[in-house]
Amino acid sequence: MDAKGTSQNKLRSLDREVRFYKNLISELPYSFSYRDAELGMQLDKGNDQSYSISENGEIRKSELIAFNKKLEDLPFANVETFLEPILDVVPHHIVFIDRNGLVTLCNLQACMDLKKKKEEIVGHHIRELLQIPDEKINLLETLRSEKSIVNREILDRNYGINNTRIIRDSKGEVQRVIGIFQFLNGIKDAEKAALAGRIAAGIAHEIRNPLTTVRGFLQVLQSKSDELTADLFKTLLIPEIDRANKIISDFLRIAKPAEILTEEIKVNEFIYEYLGKFLNSEALLHNIAIEYETDFDVIECSFEANREELLQVFINLLQNSLHAAGNTELQILLKAERSGDYIRFTFKDNGKGISDSIIEHIFDPFFTTKDEGTGLGLSVSKKIIENYQGTLDVQSDMHGTSFIINMPFLVQKKKTGKKME
Repeated sequence: MDAKGTSQNKLRSLDREVRFYKNLISELPYSFSYRDAELGMQLDKGNDQSYSISENGEIRKSELIAFNKKLEDLPFANVETFLEPILDVVPHHIVFIDRNGLVTLCNLQACMDLKKKKEEIVGHHIRELLQIPDEKINLLETLRSEKSIVNREILDRNYGINNTRIIRDSKGEVQRVIGIFQFLNGIKDAEKAALAGRIAAGIAHEIRNPLTTVRGFLQVLQSKSDELTADLFKTLLIPEIDRANKIISDFLRIAKPAEILTEEIKVNEFIYEYLGKFLNSEALLHNIAIEYETDFDVIECSFEANREELLQVFINLLQNSLHAAGNTELQILLKAERSGDYIRFTFKDNGKGISDSIIEHIFDPFFTTKDEGTGLGLSVSKKIIENYQGTLDVQSDMHGTSFIINMPFLVQKKKTGKKME
């Protein structure tokens, strides 16, 4: 190729490169000014996407690019991508919806408290996340009325304070509605626990001592009574006193846990050698089919707890399953698996399930649907698990109920016999 042909190729290459940079500038969604001190030139691009290049000899090298784009003129998906990792560390619920009510951003705290994954939320309508009618959803109310909500108290199952804000584009049209919900269920539960503690202390002092005295006199009278009366003392009066005393003891466990000796417990040994023996005997007694599933990665894992207390938790769960079975042959699945830093136990039955109207109250002290129940079994169970920094949750539908226990994974073997405050 001669020199002329080489020169033409270079010109074509430079022309393509110049057109490439021009196209790039046209695609950038910003207005900006760029000054190049070395070349003595300045590029200015306006909001109308037009731009011009001018000579400017009075440019300092420190002067680079000045972006003038306003927030409402940016593609909001870009803003959300930038904001998401920041909002994930905020301890309140933050949800963005578009003008169609579809969720475009949901922070980590909202996902955790509502027990959803982000991929199950983003792109779906807000009603699928909240599971309440549209007319009760504040974000949709703001979308319809285009009026922000300020510090509205929410008194449904998710108690807290709600605020909404509207983001508009440069034409004044709604781009996003932002909902900020200060989730106060934890504070409400703490206040409830504090109240329970005060009530329990009063019960312990005002009732327990008289019960002890009454029981003592009943035992004296029993020894001096005829056979018929003595049997009444033995089968009715004294057992009822003991039952009342047990109710007080259970309530005190919720309000003010005693010091408990804990130990390192291996998942495999606990399920098959300790808990399994009890469940298998109950299965024979009540004609229950019990299935065990243990993931390979948790067989040798350990957690810290008190075996007897943990057994009491599963006894309470089994009793609830027996109550919910009705005329159906009860089937139980006990599954152990790894879930992040926790060992997850799932206790699932095939009973009639728990209705939506009462499921949020099942862990409340003295709440029961049983004719002779005290309503303390699940309350005590939840408190026991929480004392080990674990969680106890419930999921239920018409096909059955699952209680999910998450116990912290024990990374290193700890000394047994540790006292737990």
